[in-house]
Amino acid sequence: MTITRADLPSLTGMRWAAAFLVFCLHIVVASMLDPASAGAKVASLLFGAGEIGVSFFFVLSGFVLMWSARPGDSPVRFWRRRLARIYPVHVVTALLAVLLAVTLGQLARPDNFYGVPDPGSFLANLFLIHSWIPGQQQSLNTVSWTLACEAFFYLTFPVWGALARRLSSRGAVVFALVSVALVITPAFLQRELSLQWLQAFPAARIGEFTLGVALARLVALGSWRGPRLDIALGVMLISYFLVPVWPGEYGFSVATIIGIGVLIPAAAMADLREEPSFWRSPRMVRLGELSFAFYMIHLMVIRVVRRAAPGLVRLGSTAELFVVTGIFAVSLGLAWVLYEYVETPCRRALTRPRRKRKELVPA
Repeated sequence: MTITRADLPSLTGMRWAAAFLVFCLHIVVASMLDPASAGAKVASLLFGAGEIGVSFFFVLSGFVLMWSARPGDSPVRFWRRRLARIYPVHVVTALLAVLLAVTLGQLARPDNFYGVPDPGSFLANLFLIHSWIPGQQQSLNTVSWTLACEAFFYLTFPVWGALARRLSSRGAVVFALVSVALVITPAFLQRELSLQWLQAFPAARIGEFTLGVALARLVALGSWRGPRLDIALGVMLISYFLVPVWPGEYGFSVATIIGIGVLIPAAAMADLREEPSFWRSPRMVRLGELSFAFYMIHLMVIRVVRRAAPGLVRLGSTAELFVVTGIFAVSLGLAWVLYEYVETPCRRALTRPRRKRKELVPA
């Protein structure tokens, strides 16, 4: 049995949860809370593994692209739509990062401040190839390294999609298992060879993307036999808090790949079966729509506050809470602006069908 294509709003809602986890992680990493305070310790415990949000995005990307693939679609049309989806916001936030470099002297991590980038670094970032270059992976808007990975995924998807469409249920299971192995292998390489740049290297993250492709194929074939959404969410939470057990910066992917791998299909099946799902609520779906813009802008807001008013983290827990709430509100507001006035109109303009030239009628 093959399940027909349908919208999966729960997955849109879950995108917001992933983006929020990354936001909370960056609040902790940027020391926006006094490290000696109880609040900082609790936040570190709850959100120290927030980088799994990125792994979730990568698996989700493969799943959604495979699920929504159009029969007979050409690679060029596919690449055009994907470029229209991510590139306008990337360009705007990259230019904003340069502006911050000129005015505040900061470009990369919240605790490291750099000057204006050299032209080569700027162009590498602008064309989303910077994650292939060790030492430049976190240039300009730090979080854009994930877009360089996504660009690689999009470039190769026509191959993965064509392969997956030929697979039976058993073949899709094998594809999923191979993908999990591709996720685990870089983690051990990074630990054994001390390759810190491997975490942001696009080819090293391909296993997460292809896992999503394989899972979408299983769901489309009606062959998914995983747990229901509530149980899958429990598995995900357990794996989330197991992240500290795995050594190395890549450990978050190893610890959570199974949890993510059961959660995404479970949410999709809940939508297809019209089962209750908190993630499908209108508010969560709306936040999910804003999640990409929120992800792209939030770290710059944190950096501005951290740079302009570093003393705010020493004003006590109540003041810190207000500061963090303010950062969140400003980030969400700017995300809305980016979504409404950059992401959506640019996507529509770039994906609008070209009008055929009218043939000249002879006189």
